[in-house]
Amino acid sequence: MTSKPAKTRLAGPHSHLTELPTPPKRPDAMKQRRHIAKADQILRSHHRNRPDVLVSGQGYLCREAREARQSPRPDCIVSFSLSIPPDVIEDVANGYVISELGKPPEFVLEVASESTGERDYTVKREIYARFGVKEYWRFDYTGGRFHDVPLAGDRLVGDRYESIPVEEREDGTIRGRSAELDLELHWHFGQLRFWDPATGEYLPDLIEALEALAMAESQRDSAEEQRDAAIAQRDDAISQRDTARSRIQELEAELRRLRSED
Repeated sequence: MTSKPAKTRLAGPHSHLTELPTPPKRPDAMKQRRHIAKADQILRSHHRNRPDVLVSGQGYLCREAREARQSPRPDCIVSFSLSIPPDVIEDVANGYVISELGKPPEFVLEVASESTGERDYTVKREIYARFGVKEYWRFDYTGGRFHDVPLAGDRLVGDRYESIPVEEREDGTIRGRSAELDLELHWHFGQLRFWDPATGEYLPDLIEALEALAMAESQRDSAEEQRDAAIAQRDDAISQRDTARSRIQELEAELRRLRSED
C-alpha cells in the first residue's frame, strides 16, 4: 500500500472510497519483509491477467473506515471479482474497507513475527472469521517458534473457522491446499512456496522467473546457432556439389576434345 497521511473522503468517480492512513511500521518488520514480498510478487504474477483480482497487503483491513486504526494489517490479501480496478484500491484507498468494496477478501495470509506471532493464531483468527474471510493462512519461517505451527490454514464454515488439513512429507515439507487460490501452500525449509496442481510445478518467484527467461533465451540462441550452422553446412554441401559438377563437366569436355584430336 502507498503512504497516506490521514483518513480522508475522496472526490471523483471513486468518491465512495475512503483514503485510509498509512499504518505504523512494525519493529521487527525486516525479518518478515522478504517472505511477505516474495508471496506478494508470486501471487501478483500468477493473477496478472485477471483485472478483477486484488493482491495486496500491509494496509488496514476493516469493515468500516472509522475502524481502521483498531483493525488488523494483514501481510497479504487476495480478493476476487472486484468491480473497482485493483490499482485504484491500492493507490486511492490505501487499504481495504469491506463495506466500501462490497465483500471481504477471500484469502488472508499472515507471516509470523516475534511481536505479532501469538495474535496471528488467536485474536486475528477471530477477527478474520467475523469479517467473513473465507480462508486464513499462517506461515512461520522459523518452523513454529512465533506461531504454534510452521504452516496452518482455516476455512470459514458458517461463522467459524475449521482447520484445513495439512500434511508433513518425509522430506520435511508441510503442505495444505487452498481452495480459494486453487493452489497448495508449502512450508519448504523455512520458505513459503505455492504449488500449482494444474502444472505440477511451483509458481516461480522473481529470481526463478528471470532465470527461466534467461535459460529460454539461451536455448533459443543455441537453437538459432544450430540452425545457422546447419544452413552453413547445407550451403557448403551445395557449393561442393556445384564445384564437383563443374569439374566433371570440364573433364568431360577435355575428354571429348582429346578424342576429337585422335
